[in-house]
Amino acid sequence: MAQGAGMDPTRAILGTFAQAFVDGDWQTNINHLEAKVEIDKRELKLVGHNWVQYKIGAKKGSGTMSGYKVSSKMIQQDFKKFEIISKLDDPEAFGFERVRLIRCMPDSVQLANWTAGEEVTEDTPFTFEDYELLDPIVI
Repeated sequence: MAQGAGMDPTRAILGTFAQAFVDGDWQTNINHLEAKVEIDKRELKLVGHNWVQYKIGAKKGSGTMSGYKVSSKMIQQDFKKFEIISKLDDPEAFGFERVRLIRCMPDSVQLANWTAGEEVTEDTPFTFEDYELLDPIVI
């Protein structure tokens, strides 16, 4: 049985070559970055429709940045706003993607979290107020 042309598995993007920049500085210790936008979807029940209709309300951006602790920068940053640029890259992919997260603010600042004999990691949950897709991956 002949198979059609499917996805080239080498084009699947791995996070191995991803980068995170905070206020322009490459964070080589970061090994996980997640950001998403949720919308406040309003339900509308309109005459003449037997389906609920939806209207987009306010948007909310949130995420988490995780990695190895190498400095006290996040403690010193306190709750001041900063900018993150996420670069998702893979040499075998169709290109790379950069997303700018604007006016980020930590939800919490980790002051201590260690165990003898283990690497110290740092998780920073945050919110952001806007985003910009700087470089899309286009096929």
